[in-house]
Amino acid sequence: MNARVLSAYGFPSDVSVTPHGSGLINRTWLIRSAKGDYILQQLNRQVFVRPDFIAENIELVGQYLTEHYPGIVFPRPVRATGGETLVDAGSEGHYRLYPFIDSSVTIDVVHTPAEAFEAARQFGGFTRMLAGFDAKSLHETLPGFHDLPLRYRDFRDALGNGRPDRIQRSVQLIDYLKAQHHLVTEYANIRTNPGFKLRVTHHDTKISNVLFDRQGKGICVIDLDTVMPGYFISDVGDMLRTYLSPVSEEEKDLSLIRIRMPYFRAIVEGYLEEMSNELTPMETRSFVYAGSFMMYMQALRFITDYLRNDVYYGSKYEDQNFVRAMNQATLLRLYLAKSARLQNIVRDVVAKMTA
Repeated sequence: MNARVLSAYGFPSDVSVTPHGSGLINRTWLIRSAKGDYILQQLNRQVFVRPDFIAENIELVGQYLTEHYPGIVFPRPVRATGGETLVDAGSEGHYRLYPFIDSSVTIDVVHTPAEAFEAARQFGGFTRMLAGFDAKSLHETLPGFHDLPLRYRDFRDALGNGRPDRIQRSVQLIDYLKAQHHLVTEYANIRTNPGFKLRVTHHDTKISNVLFDRQGKGICVIDLDTVMPGYFISDVGDMLRTYLSPVSEEEKDLSLIRIRMPYFRAIVEGYLEEMSNELTPMETRSFVYAGSFMMYMQALRFITDYLRNDVYYGSKYEDQNFVRAMNQATLLRLYLAKSARLQNIVRDVVAKMTA
């Protein structure tokens, strides 16, 4: 650990520092010190080229929430001895420090509908509390992150410029993804539809980005690097993509992928418990679309990277991104096959909430 960074936050060089968490983007450590426990993060400069944008976004959101919801838990970065919330370590990039929330735990994999409910409630609550905040005042920390037409254009470009052998191997998958282009059209319509609001959106709603207490109740959302203007389908869609199947996007045995209906209902109930009065009727009707939106986009991103020779995600073995793309395409196919039943669940939950 860089002694200069520790000193910038007032820690002695021999303070206890141990790796923490399972995040893939930023490096994270737990610091135990005489003045308390803290989480130290090194921002990934390859992914986040403007860390100052992240710091400014978190500061703006934090100020708003502190003013309007003073009782909530919102981990704000600790200021260094010089007053800054980001410490520039030169060639090592930027670091930031957060207070560690006592008795909090994180979950890497969703095991129960109750966990899915709590996570959905936390992400829904986060967006609801910021409904009065001007989302356009936030920076786009990852421009085009959930821009589905852009991802489809990248996919088509890879078909013309990618590795011929990999294109040939992927013909059936490519044909399937082309056939789902209607999902791109629907997203393009959303962006011009006044029934959809631009909101403060987390954009990375995996279960590990929620802190839980020891009784399994959600405390707050964390990892706010991707908080920026967006549509609710990004947050709901990412939950549906990552919570519904009992296996991850790395699973090679596609027969293990399935849609767990109780988990879908839990996500709907948890999110709408916070957002039912905030979503427009048009948005509510697009709840199921949110899942297909994210599953399709991730399949496109994986196959695009595969055809481009694994330049973005990388790979630990040959064809890993092909496996990932097949996994997500399979999840999408199963999800679309159940869309009518899923819509009925949304209607049922909404009806019970408005009864």
